[in-house]
Amino acid sequence: MDNILAPIQDAFEGQIDFQGQRITEILSTVLLIITGAIAFVAGYIYQDIHLTLWAGLAGTVVTGLAVIPPWPMYNKNPVKWHVPLASGSRGAGVVVDGVRVA
Repeated sequence: MDNILAPIQDAFEGQIDFQGQRITEILSTVLLIITGAIAFVAGYIYQDIHLTLWAGLAGTVVTGLAVIPPWPMYNKNPVKWHVPLASGSRGAGVVVDGVRVA
């Protein structure tokens, strides 16, 4: 059962790196500003508040589709984590009151 659920879990887990987070933040800000400006101008030209709201909603949905899923372009620089030490090896543990912890 784990073999079936593992790919689905990976798809929903949303693994992106720190550079990907930065890109999504900038992209979402820029897209929402552009969407707001276009919606405002279109609504002003046509004097229609419904057009403004629908254009803003459409731009928000497009922005959400661009930044919410964990697209592969957001995980190009994954963090390389340290390998855990074996339990028998002596690492740079923490000493608390003369007793080694971790």
